[in-house]
Amino acid sequence: MKKEMITFRLNPEKKKALDAIATSMDRDRAYILNEAVEEYIELHQWYLSHIQKGLDQADKGDFASEEDIEKSFKRWSS
Repeated sequence: MKKEMITFRLNPEKKKALDAIATSMDRDRAYILNEAVEEYIELHQWYLSHIQKGLDQADKGDFASEEDIEKSFKRWSS
């Protein structure tokens, strides 16, 4: 896979912590950053897809009934 170089600013404390993680894993900083970015992207794609799913259900009028909501509240408050 082709990779591209990017640069960004990072405060010294975060850089130090990042380097400590890389050292403890016997990896370089680039590896740790790539892993972090991959996890960030996966998490936010999952999150956004679930939001979209909820919005799609709302657009279709697919809501919980009052009875379902009351059952849930009773279960949680017990």
